[in-house]
This record gives sequence, C-alpha cells and structure tokens, in this order.
Amino acid sequence: MTELYDPYSHELHDDPYPVYRTLRDEQPLYYCEARGVWVLSRFEDVWEAVHDQATFSSAQGVFPGMGEYNPDQTLPVMIMMDPPRHTQLRRLVNRAFTRRRIADREQAIRGIARDLVQGLVDAGGGDLVEDLAKPLPTIVIADLLGVPREDRKAFRQWSDQMIQDNPDDPAAAALAMEGGASLLAYFADLIAERRQSPRDDLLSALITADVDGERLSEDELFGMCVLLLVAGNETTTNLVSNSAVLFDQNPDQWRAIVADQSLLPGAIEECLRFDSPVQALARTLTRTVITHGQTMNEGDKVLLVYGSANRDEREFSGPDTFDVERTIDRQLAFGHGIHFCLGAPLARLEAKVAYSELLGCSPEWTVTGDPERMHSGPIRGLLRLPVSMNG
Repeated sequence: MTELYDPYSHELHDDPYPVYRTLRDEQPLYYCEARGVWVLSRFEDVWEAVHDQATFSSAQGVFPGMGEYNPDQTLPVMIMMDPPRHTQLRRLVNRAFTRRRIADREQAIRGIARDLVQGLVDAGGGDLVEDLAKPLPTIVIADLLGVPREDRKAFRQWSDQMIQDNPDDPAAAALAMEGGASLLAYFADLIAERRQSPRDDLLSALITADVDGERLSEDELFGMCVLLLVAGNETTTNLVSNSAVLFDQNPDQWRAIVADQSLLPGAIEECLRFDSPVQALARTLTRTVITHGQTMNEGDKVLLVYGSANRDEREFSGPDTFDVERTIDRQLAFGHGIHFCLGAPLARLEAKVAYSELLGCSPEWTVTGDPERMHSGPIRGLLRLPVSMNG
C-alpha cells in the first residue's frame, strides 16, 4: 500500500504542500502505517494539541517514526519532557537564556552577517547555504555558549549528522549516533572547564542558573547544550535558506522589501508560516481521544504537522499566496504553548539581520541554480543554493 503521507518520503520533501492539502480536506486524521503514527494536519487541531500537554505528551519522544523511545537511554532534553520537570527546567533556562541577552547580541550578529554577505559579494556569489545560512547561526550560537570559534566547523558537522537521521537509512542513523556521541564528548570537556573557570557566556550561566536552590543536573546540562546547538543551528539555517527561495520565487515581494525595509520583520514571519523550518513533531497520547470520527488510543503516537497547519485556509486567507504584508495573528512555525521554541527570538533576529545586510550590500542577488533539499523527517531545509551577487 502506498502511503498518502510519509514524513520520510523524499518525494514529499520536494513539495509537501499538495499532500498537506489533501490531508486537511479529505483525511484530517490520517494513520501512517509505515511509521505507526496518527497525523493531524489542520490548524485548529494542531493548535489545540500543543496546548493540551496533559493529553499530548512529549515525554516519549517528539521525532516521527523513530521507533520506541527509551528515556533511560537518552539525554534529558527539555522538548521531550512534561510538567512538572519541564516547568522547572524552563524556569532555570529562562534565567540564562533571556531576551536581553539575545538583544545585546544584535550588533555582534550584524557584524558577523555583514562579513559573510560581503564575502559572497566579493566573490560575485556562491552557495547561500554554505556561505551564509549555515555559518551565521553556527558562529552566533558558538559565541553565545562560549565555544571557541575554531571548533565551530566540527560541531556544525555533528549537528548536521544528527538532524539528517533517517530510520530507513542505516548509514544515516549510524552517522547521527556518531555525531551525537562527538557532541557529548566535546561538551563534557567544555562544561568541566567552565566549572573551573566561569566566563560571561551562556554555558557558564546555565551551569550557575538557580531557581529556589534547583540547578541543572550534569545530564540536563548536556541535553540543553545539544538542544541549543542543534535547534539553534538548524532552525535558523533553514529559515534563512528557505526564505531565499521564497524571495527568489516571488520577486515582486522582494522588490517591495527593497523599497520599504520596514516590511522585513513581517516578511520573515511570512517565510516562517509559508515554509516552516520545522514541519512536524510527534506526541504520545495519555488517554483515548476521538476526533474526526476515529478513535486514537492511550499510548498512540500523533504527529502534529506544523507545516500543513500554517497553510490551512481555515486559519489563513489565501494561504498558498506568499504575502510579506500579511497580518499573522497566530502561527505554528515555532510550535506554541509550553514547548514554544526557546530560541525563536534569536532565530528571528538572525534572519532579519541576514536579509538586512543583503539589502545593504546586494539587493539584486539572484538564485542561479536549483535548490538541493535535505532529507529529514521533521526538518525542511536546503543543502545547497547557488546565488549570484551584484554589489
């Protein structure tokens, strides 16, 4: 039997949106046999699920179709926790990962982005993914955590290996495990060093964060570092590169931004809605749920397809039209509720700064070849995007 929807299908990764529309219109609750997971695709269904953590639990893993999740064999990561421990960890991390800490980085981020964009302009073009979208968040998160810049290439590689895991590809799965092990070994040494010699960086702040006498355990520190590194890198890389494709495919919208740069923050928000970097995450039911005339049982896995929800005409007018002047009241690119992405302000800031620098240095840049898509179940992004620059 051919699946209507399989999150690991390479064909789906090329353009998932027609399949999403079929799901929403004809099978708003779909069962994917290949992955043993129910699929919710309409905005309101997904919105309700992310706000009902008592029913839709994160504690049994959030990645679709990856087999049985064993928390005893996995680092404690905040996105794979339920209250009360999630609430406690979030309070701890909020003390270290503050909006002010992020806002204070804007000028440094702008300098990094300007150097990267100028490098592309000086070369007359290049690969927007490798030359801008990847190095920008890698350098930013390295600096924020306090990781030496000379190590950033290695941990970027480890991050890429982890996110491109695929249960159908043993080689990719082995690489993902290798990347994870390398990250853990690296952070073990760095955490030990910071305990001895704290600095003014996020890692030191995480080590010393204290709420009512509670601190992060060693394993929770590892889990937080890996989460910040992988999520901080991948989400922003894919936001920047997906946005480039959208601006290239909709030149009238890019021209509107060139003419009025105050449109840029709203344009980034529309990019997030239109082609979400995180397409779907899973939950596990803690009770029986009946919806759309079907019954899901306690223990069943449910995939929440953010990428489909953000194109639902029941929530958005003309959802398949890319409109940088659209008013967006609510959307799901960063999830919502208690698991709303901690790094969302940083990702938005980095994307805004990247395109602000492109506007300043080379507003007439163009895509010169076909984008090469990555193949990852929950993540939508690019491996390569050739561009030319006109300084």
